Amino acid sequence: MSQKIAFVTGASRGIGRACSISLAQAGFDVVITARTVAPGESREHSVTVHQSDTQPLPGSLQETAAIIDQTGQQSLIVPMDLLDRASVGAGMALALERWGPVDLLLHNGRYVGPGMMDVILDTPIDAYDKFLEAHVIAQLTLTKMALPGMLQRGSGTIITMGSGAGYTDPPAPAGQGGWGLGYGIAKAASHRLVGHLKVELAWRGIRAFNVDPGYVRTERNQSVSDGLDHSTGAPPEAIGAVIAWLATSLDADPLHGTTVMAQDLCRESGLYPM
Repeated sequence: MSQKIAFVTGASRGIGRACSISLAQAGFDVVITARTVAPGESREHSVTVHQSDTQPLPGSLQETAAIIDQTGQQSLIVPMDLLDRASVGAGMALALERWGPVDLLLHNGRYVGPGMMDVILDTPIDAYDKFLEAHVIAQLTLTKMALPGMLQRGSGTIITMGSGAGYTDPPAPAGQGGWGLGYGIAKAASHRLVGHLKVELAWRGIRAFNVDPGYVRTERNQSVSDGLDHSTGAPPEAIGAVIAWLATSLDADPLHGTTVMAQDLCRESGLYPM
């Protein structure tokens, strides 16, 4: 049997990093993608128009790769910017060339920038383009490139890391416990892929899930003042455990085509201490 391959976007830190490590522990070699390749890289990552933030965040692809390698599985670092269509296409092409067909594709990466925590009047119109580029166009590009190999083998799993922002109203204005409209629109749009994959390709062995991680104590979330209580967040490793379970367990099959509430599943199934 050929080695299982996972492809994860946004794998330099947070949920993506935890998922990549959990998948490695479950026996996958992992293609890890993100913008931050080496520790200490600095770039603009403010979530609002009202301030700039270029302070480096913890985490990098190199650090994620080192942990994966310690599990005995292989890692492949692929720099990728979800706002750059050429970068996205080239990244998947490189993975397919080096390692062959992908068994699991995890859409975890997202656009981080002005508009995430800005109210409607403050959000630049061009920010909506960026949200949709990262959450929809990049996702579709990667999916269409990964599907032929999956279909040829008659199996494959595609997971979208969703959010309650895509189907619920914010509890408060952006930056005061809520989120920006751009983020909500992007997540709502990205959620639609899974249902279509189920209807069109389940009979050919394709499994697809939306995963709502809930609020998670990521490095980024803990670095911003967004009106949320960071202490209430789940550890990223809990979400990683859920992704690995969905990827490997036949018990996950009844959830195909649905939105999986990750923290609830983690507690009910005892996948990771919370």
